[in-house]
Parts: sequence; structure tokens; C-alpha cells
Amino acid sequence: MSRAICWFKNDLRIDDNPALTSAARAGALLAVYCLEARCAGDSAYGAPRMGAHRRDFIAQALAALHERLASLGVRLVVAVGEPEDVMVRLAVKNGVDSVWTVAEIAPEERWQMQRVRDALARVDVTLYETRPNTLHARDELPFELAEMPRVFTRFRRRIERAARPAPPIDPPDWCRGIEDPDLSGVAWVDSSDPPATDVPFVGGEDVARARLSHYLWQTRAVTHYKQTRNRLLGEHFSSKLSPWLASGCLSVRRVADELSRFESSVLANESTYWLMLELRWREFFYWVLARHGVRLFARSGLLDRHDRPDAVDAAVIDAWKAGRTGMPFVDANMRELAATGYMSNRGRQNVASYFIRDLRQDWRWGAAWFEAQLVDYDVASNWGNWANIAGVGTDKRDEGFNVMSQALHYDGEAEYVSYWIPELRALPRKQRHAPWLAEADQLADTGYPRLTTIPPAWRDLVPSASV
Repeated sequence: MSRAICWFKNDLRIDDNPALTSAARAGALLAVYCLEARCAGDSAYGAPRMGAHRRDFIAQALAALHERLASLGVRLVVAVGEPEDVMVRLAVKNGVDSVWTVAEIAPEERWQMQRVRDALARVDVTLYETRPNTLHARDELPFELAEMPRVFTRFRRRIERAARPAPPIDPPDWCRGIEDPDLSGVAWVDSSDPPATDVPFVGGEDVARARLSHYLWQTRAVTHYKQTRNRLLGEHFSSKLSPWLASGCLSVRRVADELSRFESSVLANESTYWLMLELRWREFFYWVLARHGVRLFARSGLLDRHDRPDAVDAAVIDAWKAGRTGMPFVDANMRELAATGYMSNRGRQNVASYFIRDLRQDWRWGAAWFEAQLVDYDVASNWGNWANIAGVGTDKRDEGFNVMSQALHYDGEAEYVSYWIPELRALPRKQRHAPWLAEADQLADTGYPRLTTIPPAWRDLVPSASV
């Protein structure tokens, strides 16, 4: 009987997992996940490639996957090393003739896939790539990739007219595992014991499906998503499915299918459509990256603009990272990110705009910090959104945010900044978004930094401000 490896990456689930299903059909199966050296290092922008929150989340997801695969009769090996070495060693020692894994589009991952393909070919093992965790496969798009619409609205219209999300496939009922696999020469770690966490997100397929069911069917919070999605505090203002989608604990096709069932049997309204719209934004950035590759990561971006800020001021960037810029709305969001690995979409847009437009820093350093910190880091969405806010992405409008206006609109009672910056509770509520209005001694007593340069656009909003 033939033998196969299922190489898990950002697809840490058994439901709707084409790589697992295909590998199981190919023969007796060994599941492998690689802890690569690059994930433990720093990026070119001085930030870790993977921070503690995402590392713990993935460890939890691997423990859950370990259990799910064991119930199917398959062992999960979490190997320490580069995939091109690990796959060859395991394939040769266990008589494997095929390796199955999800397709990749990001440049580093594509280069890695080619290295693995070449290494396996030398020992007569074939690498197969299966469809990614997207609503549509490449051959299901209603246009050639070279004709990928640059603007989201055009993409959305063409997709809505001509393409339906692919139906999810159910997990295999049973697999034939490779008995007593030979792991000699491969370093591996025990994946069965998940790390504890005090943040609101826990990795794993069962947790992901429970959150989806809770948000749609149990609370029906999805029915007011459009009205609440810009809120900053609370469990149900948004779906918060992104961490599980990013790690592949949850299939986006499963989400779309459940949402469609909900609309058919309970209610279809603006809010349910808006949630689907957000899934399409995720899809859009995926195919933008597939189309443009390394250009998305350049300072000049897709628009080839060379007038973007290029400053890399360590003190300024460190204050932004630590939530100590002196702008409370920005600082509150950055402190939430540091504490939880998460930030609302409204917060992400504002802190990115402040980093680029007000602090005048090279946008790539901010995007790289998000890559390190976000528990829901997704390469295409993260870098695509940052490029847009920098004015070098898919949106030709070169506009930033008036962060003070946004703060007063979305946190009018200063509840959010008071929660994440407790030292500001010593000030009157009306000063918590503009603490520089307080007496110097009073602000000094709080320990919160004083913002010395007030953007002119803020002065009409807080007319008593002085520089």
C-alpha cells in the first residue's frame, strides 16, 4: 500500500481540509507540522516574525489537531527543522511516495515550496498542492489572475455576479495511519499539551466551530453586525473569527456555508450581507497578493509611489509599540494589542494611519509589528491593508484618518481609553482623549506622556488645546 505525508501549515483542522482528504486517499498517512527557524527569528524590520500570543495560539491549535487526528488513527509529528529537510527524512525512512499540502502564494512561502519540491524530487517523492483556505480556487475565479481587478468594488461585483463559494467538504471518518513511524534523525516536540492562556482566544478547531455557532445560531449577533462592527469593547460587536481563519482552524468555506444556511432559515439582512462582504475583503487581498507578489511588500507598493515616509525613528516607533505616544486613542489600541494579540478593525486603521501620516514613519515597520503581535495575522490582509493606508496599495485615494475625530466618534464617553489606559481615569472624562488639556502637574501625576505637537486638524475638535 502507498504511503503519504500530509504537511500541515496554516490549515490546522480536519474539516474541509483538501490536503488531508487527498493524502488519506493516497494511502497510509503521517501528519507533519514544521517549526521553522525563520518563525523564531526577526524580520528585516526588527520585529519578531511570530510573537508570544500567536505562538501560544498555534501551540493550542496543534494540541487540538493532535487529538482530532489521533481519533482518526493518524499521528501528528511536530518536527523542529526546515521542511525541505524534515519531509525528505520522514519520506525516505517511512517509504512515503507523496506529500500533500495547501497551496501558497506569498513569496517566502512559494520559495520554500519550491525548495521542498526539489528536495523531494531527488528521492522520487511528489509534492502535491491543494486548494487554499479561500472562498474560490484560482480556476473558479471569473477572470484570469492577470486581469485581477485592482479595486475591491470591481472585484466584489464580478465575484457576486459570476462565482459562488465552493461548498465545504466533510472531514474523513477514518484514515489509515502509518504504524510506528520511523522518526530517527528528526527532532520533534510533544504537541499534546497545550499552553495555558489568559487572552480571549484559544487555538483549536472545536473552539473555532463553537465560536461560529455561538455568533450565528445561539446569540444571532450576526443580525446586527453592521451596526456594531465599529465598536471597541465587548464580545459580540464583531464575529472575531479571524484568529481561527488565519491559522486554518476554521474553513472560510464552512463560514460562508453556515452563513448561507442562517440566511435561508433565520434571517438575511444588511448585517449578514456585511459579514459576507468582510469575507470577500479577505478573499480580495489574497488574490491581490497572488497577482502582485513581492511588490505588495515594497515601500512604493503597487502604485510605485516613492514619496512615502521613509523615517525609521526607533524612539518614535518604540513609543507607538508601547502605547505611549501621548495620543490616548492610539495608545489604548496598542495596549490592547500587546495584552491580547487582537485589535478591532477600527483600531487597526487608526493606529496605522497615525503611524504613517502623523508620526511619518515607514509603513513597513508598522506592518511588521502587526505581523509579530496579531493572533490573527494573515499575510495578505495585513500587508494589503497597511499598503492601502499608506497610499500605495489598491486604493488610489491618498487619505489618512483624523484620529481625534475618530476617537470622539467611536469612543465618545472615553470608555475604551479609560479601560486600556487606567492612569487616565484620574482625569475628568472630557480630558481623557486630550490629556494635554489637563494642568501640567495633574498630567505628570498620572505618569502618562504629554503630547507636545497637536495636529491643526484636531484644534477645532478640542479648541482649548495648545502646543
